[in-house]
Amino acid sequence: MLHDLQRQIAIFPLDSVSVKGIKYRMLNWSKQFSILVFLDNNSYSSVYPGYECLLAAGSVKHINTDSSDELGELYNLHNNNKDWVFGHFCYEYKDRIESKLHSKQIGKVGFPLVDFFIPETVCYINRDKTQLTIESFKDPASIYNDIMHCHDNVQVSLPEISFQHTVDKETYLKIIEKIRHHIFDGDFYELNFCCEGFANYLGLEPLAIFCALNTISPAPFACYYKTGDKYMMCASPERYVSGVGNKVFSQPIKGTAPRSSDLVIDLRNKEELYKNIKERAENVMIVDLVRNDLARCCETGSIHVDELFGIYSFPQVHQMISTISGIRRSDLPFTDVFKSTFPMGSMTGAPKFKVMQIIEDIELSRRELFSGTIGYIAPSGDFDFNVVIRSLFYNASTGYLSYKTGGAITYDSIAENEWEEMRLKAWAMERIFKTESNK
Repeated sequence: MLHDLQRQIAIFPLDSVSVKGIKYRMLNWSKQFSILVFLDNNSYSSVYPGYECLLAAGSVKHINTDSSDELGELYNLHNNNKDWVFGHFCYEYKDRIESKLHSKQIGKVGFPLVDFFIPETVCYINRDKTQLTIESFKDPASIYNDIMHCHDNVQVSLPEISFQHTVDKETYLKIIEKIRHHIFDGDFYELNFCCEGFANYLGLEPLAIFCALNTISPAPFACYYKTGDKYMMCASPERYVSGVGNKVFSQPIKGTAPRSSDLVIDLRNKEELYKNIKERAENVMIVDLVRNDLARCCETGSIHVDELFGIYSFPQVHQMISTISGIRRSDLPFTDVFKSTFPMGSMTGAPKFKVMQIIEDIELSRRELFSGTIGYIAPSGDFDFNVVIRSLFYNASTGYLSYKTGGAITYDSIAENEWEEMRLKAWAMERIFKTESNK
């Protein structure tokens, strides 16, 4: 085990307490730590087990990030301690999985390629929102008291910031046509192309950014992440991969339609998304890719498509989501799921290896944590990881603030429409830095 100390566990009822207020108190309390992960379900219903929110704060042990076998280090960290483990993989971890891939862009935020840790304290609210559980190597009652004495809101205002973009509209349209020519020539079927928006601003309050983003764009895989001077504020609607017992499942998103305040138009947009041949083609290609990936680590014949073309609604967009599951092979460690499936097909395209090579040639900035993943492994070995999209990234030492947005390009893609979809996804992130008169 980690050391002679054992985690103490205490449960506190929330019957008369605002859950939203408790979340803010937990976040304000966690600011004292140099590393933390806060995962928020934002009250979305789900048939899968999980938490309304989950906070990991402080670190008692990290994996060796200088190792040449991070997956082995991660497996040993969990297996030897049977404890909570939280952390992330950056998109460029693909280069460790596929030795023939090489990322040439330089990261400007600076997240480690991979980082996992056993937290000092874990706090979580159950899905029913009736209790707060605190597991810590310190006294849970004292921690609860400290949390309850923190503010139940975050009132720091955000400055007005104008973002620059690595790709203007004219260049974007030309790149989309170039991708379509590749598809016509048979080089690949689908490619996820992403662009960056960025700004420089020292002195931002990352927690205020997360709370603003999470308010206007609440999502079931939202995350606030701090590691040293690097921060991520995430409003992701997408699950990358989860494991419950020996069952593994993934829920790729492919297919987007705008929301409308007009209920008739909103319903029409939703129905048109479900019927849209192009969006279905994008989705089914990724479903096939995920089935193939899961087959590498699951029992033969166990792969199933549990839901195809499910339509789910979020504050700014409707999304087409499919669910694929399988039974993990008993002779493989849980880390082989990451080895077999990372990076997620919804953020690459098909066939995966070829499009990852092309992405390196056409994208103008390193993805880093964007289209990577962050999540947790429970003491039981169950795990849940998101797809890092709809996110802002900030280096507090340099003031570099960025986000990335993109979409899947197929031969049927209309460049102008792809530009509009990409800007729609960026809207929520840019909007929080506008004055009221400009919103």
